[in-house]
Amino acid sequence: MLFGQSVFQSVLERLKAEDETEEDAEAPAAHRVSGLATGLAFDVMEGVSAASQRVGQAYFDNLELDAAAIAPEQAPPSEPEPVMPDHLARTAPAEVAAELAISAADTPLTLGEKRRAFARTNHPDRVAPPFRDNATKRMTLANLLIDEALRRIGR
Repeated sequence: MLFGQSVFQSVLERLKAEDETEEDAEAPAAHRVSGLATGLAFDVMEGVSAASQRVGQAYFDNLELDAAAIAPEQAPPSEPEPVMPDHLARTAPAEVAAELAISAADTPLTLGEKRRAFARTNHPDRVAPPFRDNATKRMTLANLLIDEALRRIGR
């Protein structure tokens, strides 16, 4: 103990004194942001766009030139609009239940197989974007029906 202070209090005072001397040494750099060790550069060379200074931008710049150089009659044909499969139009619970054909003889193993088979054709990630809402509804109903069947088996 120094002059009526505990060791802890003397250590705190010494650390506080060291911090004050470090702050005085850094005082001339008032324009810097504390904690930011690097500077920021926003300079752009004259006549050169900032976008073309990015490493990968030259590739995309060339793509735009190539697309403009292709005449409309030479342009690749656009993809036809996707056609919704018939099964995605059936979103009623009774229709989904009929497709699953869940029976009292089903086991957890067979129900898992039915879930995977249904997901293979109806999962939203496997259908075209315009039809994902219907696929989501169908998958939600199928999962609810299969989960309910699994709960009944567990009783």
